[in-house]
Amino acid sequence: MSVATLEKFDVGGVLLDQPFKIRRLSHFGLNAYRMTECLDFYRDLLGFRVVDSMDWLRLMGRPMRPEYEEFGDLTGYFFRYAHDHHAFVLYNHRLRGALDTKGRFKPEVTINQITWQVQSLAETVQGHDWFVRRGEDVVRNGRDMPGSNWHTYLMDPEGHQNELCYGMEQIGWNGRSKPKEMGARGFHHTPPLPQISEYEEVNQAAGQGLDLLSGFRDEEALPLEHDVQGVLLARPFKIVKHGPVNLFCRDLERMERWYRETLGFIVTETVTWRCHRCVFLRNGTEHHSLGLLPMALRSELGLRQDTSTAWFGIQLANYQQLLDAQAFLKSHGVTLRELPPELAPGMDHTILALDADGHAIQLYWSMEQIGWDGKPRPADQRRKVTEGVWPTALEPDGDSFMGEPLLGPWG
Repeated sequence: MSVATLEKFDVGGVLLDQPFKIRRLSHFGLNAYRMTECLDFYRDLLGFRVVDSMDWLRLMGRPMRPEYEEFGDLTGYFFRYAHDHHAFVLYNHRLRGALDTKGRFKPEVTINQITWQVQSLAETVQGHDWFVRRGEDVVRNGRDMPGSNWHTYLMDPEGHQNELCYGMEQIGWNGRSKPKEMGARGFHHTPPLPQISEYEEVNQAAGQGLDLLSGFRDEEALPLEHDVQGVLLARPFKIVKHGPVNLFCRDLERMERWYRETLGFIVTETVTWRCHRCVFLRNGTEHHSLGLLPMALRSELGLRQDTSTAWFGIQLANYQQLLDAQAFLKSHGVTLRELPPELAPGMDHTILALDADGHAIQLYWSMEQIGWDGKPRPADQRRKVTEGVWPTALEPDGDSFMGEPLLGPWG
């Protein structure tokens, strides 16, 4: 019997193997070498908006050193595509390595965080306590600004930093983040429960005379020249969802066991491609929110050879936008690569776009949904996708436009 099944936990009146339930991918972060070029790629070409930034040296109380000047831009950037404060984070890889004091930094791990959202503050606190009892490599817990989310961080067996979080700050109609002065309610330890609500925090800040409209607001750099189903945007597509995360693993079985037993993921499907077993796991109704692939596929696919990041998914609003995105990115010199359809089960047509560091970003438009019986669609009943073949339009299937939609304004 595995450790995960020795006891049950009451999570909102439901008995589970973990004292929390991951509901979705909250945000994801990469470390970059070519910071300026990567910033341009994610902000100007993909359309993420910068919502906040962070001075890591000042945050950690570390002095500027001459060798840091060779690292390029040292700022950490937080990006959004909708109302969540951030869905993507970009940090300087060299600086992250230079500031590591715990021996956790691994050069080939260019992911700085994989953050999974739970529904309550109690789940993050109880999850932290449970991780400690299990002997997991817990990094820290508390609450960070910017973003205002409560959290606990821990490492997976191969050095990827995972986070459970609750309570992501929301960005409203004016596009501004919270004033930095509201970061005073950050915590660097387990918070005592209960805490005041986010609404009451804002009430108190207003009562102290703080200008609630003084936060950062990003400005669009490109001209608004694309008619995207009736809205003028700077690019001919709109990000509507992020994830899944896909990792190259040295010990796939150990990683699969850890994500199942420690974080509560469910295996949706296993795929054998060129004799390599690949595992796709979920935490909601989407086919997969996490893919685990053997390290040997890194070279066979011709992807970047010094990172454990396989590819990271970004969903566009529809198939037409996926077609238009390819033409737009090609026109801006972005390298596009096709992925064997077998390695994107449940995702229909996809394309990989490479950032300036060679990280692969998987653009797609549709994700198969898992119903009450917990079973994916049989592979022989899926749409036949042929590499290099992109129809001008597709017949609908049972999952077209299904899943959690983004119903807010696109621009």
